[in-house]
Amino acid sequence: MLGLLLIAAALALFVYNRLDADRAEEASYEILVQLEDDLPPVHPPRNDVIQNEESMPDLVVEEIPYIGILELPSLGIQLPVAESWSYDQLRNTPCRYTGSWLTDDLVICAHNYPQHFSKIKGMEPGEEVWFTSADGTVLHYQVLSRETVRPTAISEMIENDRNSDSTADWDLTLFTCNTGGQTRCAVRCARVP
Repeated sequence: MLGLLLIAAALALFVYNRLDADRAEEASYEILVQLEDDLPPVHPPRNDVIQNEESMPDLVVEEIPYIGILELPSLGIQLPVAESWSYDQLRNTPCRYTGSWLTDDLVICAHNYPQHFSKIKGMEPGEEVWFTSADGTVLHYQVLSRETVRPTAISEMIENDRNSDSTADWDLTLFTCNTGGQTRCAVRCARVP
């Protein structure tokens, strides 16, 4: 009887997680469509922009500011990125954890949903990542490495050679929880000029 009860509980948890992931996929898609409609014409990065986090543009959809659209071509994923992270927002879209594309220290986090960041755990060096900012700037990145970090290793997650004394040389990090939540998968990327 206890075994059947535990199997039923596991099945209920599986169904809840699947429905939550489907809801997040639908929410992300609706926001993505709105952002694509609102984006200005795309253009390459400009060097005359003041390079600071405060000047990072955004577009507002349903009262939430978004900094742009992230595309992972090898995974068939295209997602809106919210300007700041919260647990509630992570249930819908990836979020900027810290940094900026203007200062080459952008860190983006997302849940481990199948159509969010679950598949980044299989990304390999050399794969492409594209980011279209809210002002239409298109940035091209390449994956440098994939690493596993502890959830408490905040400095390892966010520090690079542009924002600290670290020797880490990356311009973009994507991260999510690994299965079980005891570690995080971090994909490090370098901007391609």
